[in-house]
Amino acid sequence: MPTILVILGWRLFFYANEGNEPLHVHCRNGDMECKYWLKREIFDIEEAFSYNMTQRDHKQVRKIIFDHFEYIETQWDDFQRRRQQ
Repeated sequence: MPTILVILGWRLFFYANEGNEPLHVHCRNGDMECKYWLKREIFDIEEAFSYNMTQRDHKQVRKIIFDHFEYIETQWDDFQRRRQQ
């Protein structure tokens, strides 16, 4: 479960046991949690789920993901490459 970013209390990370799911990132801050699919081809994200989050929390985590979109993509690719070795 590698952490790739910690910003404003949000920890962004991947799980190693999710099989072949497409590009996505998990985010956790205290008892709040969410997962977003990243759509490389159109530079967009889609919420897969969220727990215990306000609208403000959603807005904040979406901004973090968009601000670091390319970094998350790179980390995902590196993580997947290491898993296959």
